[in-house]
Amino acid sequence: MNLWEWLRGWWRAPGKQARTFEVSQRTEDLLRLLAQQTGVPESQLAEQLIDTALQTMHLREDLWRRWLLLTPREQQAVALACLGYTNRQIAQRMGISPETVKTHLRNALAHFEVHSKSELRRLLAEWDFSSWENPPTG
Repeated sequence: MNLWEWLRGWWRAPGKQARTFEVSQRTEDLLRLLAQQTGVPESQLAEQLIDTALQTMHLREDLWRRWLLLTPREQQAVALACLGYTNRQIAQRMGISPETVKTHLRNALAHFEVHSKSELRRLLAEWDFSSWENPPTG
């Protein structure tokens, strides 16, 4: 069981006492304002926000685990693809054939369970691949 699953179970465990948390006055004010704007009770809104945050954290951890399963060359191909390079440009930068780039990307797509480079770009849109733009020379 990972941390996300444990926290979710802990948060929703039947028969448990209501959980209380201390938050800053600013956070409390923002929560109250958002509850008023949406018409959702503060406690329900807080639970939804925490649940969403935990799901996001879990997704980020899962994406990172998948990234670590890629070979260094697959990582490089993915990074360049996410930077907007075409397969031909990636091949030229990596010193490999466009077919090899396709193989690296096909393997990465399978690891991330997506079907296209555009899906992969959307999935990793929050990641900063700028350091892959000019790799260190050695």
